Amino acid sequence: MTISTGKKLPDATLVQMGESGPEAVELAAKLKGRKVVIFAVPGAFTPTCHSAHVPSFIRTKDDFAAKGVDEIICISVNDPFVMKAWGEATGASAAGITMLADASSAFTDSIGMAFDAPPAGLIKRSKRYAMLVEDGVVTQFMPEESPGTCEVSGGESLLAAL
Repeated sequence: MTISTGKKLPDATLVQMGESGPEAVELAAKLKGRKVVIFAVPGAFTPTCHSAHVPSFIRTKDDFAAKGVDEIICISVNDPFVMKAWGEATGASAAGITMLADASSAFTDSIGMAFDAPPAGLIKRSKRYAMLVEDGVVTQFMPEESPGTCEVSGGESLLAAL
């Protein structure tokens, strides 16, 4: 079943790079009592993700903060080493966007957003989406129909929906 507006996100453990290496991040703890934007991409360094999706949230970060958003999180089915490098390469980390790895795709599977695209070498990846989550409950959910586009799920689109 795909996640939808009004639903509580499932408990999940994601991974980020810390000063001493990979660190577990309990998503429920990050969301508790907070207003958080989560956006997901099919893959770090892939064309649309790299040139459109991440930059859209870098551009809109201050506007989200002005609307009371506490944090913006990017999730991808990649390892935390790649997510750290990608955050540095795009400027997302410097902008304050949290880059989290869903290495096993457990979270992505649990919200019904996994897909495969073997011709592109993408197996068990996340569909592209953006959501606003308030205290663990999805209040806006904006999935893309095609993994190669970033129209519905871009930072400007989610911001306009708030």
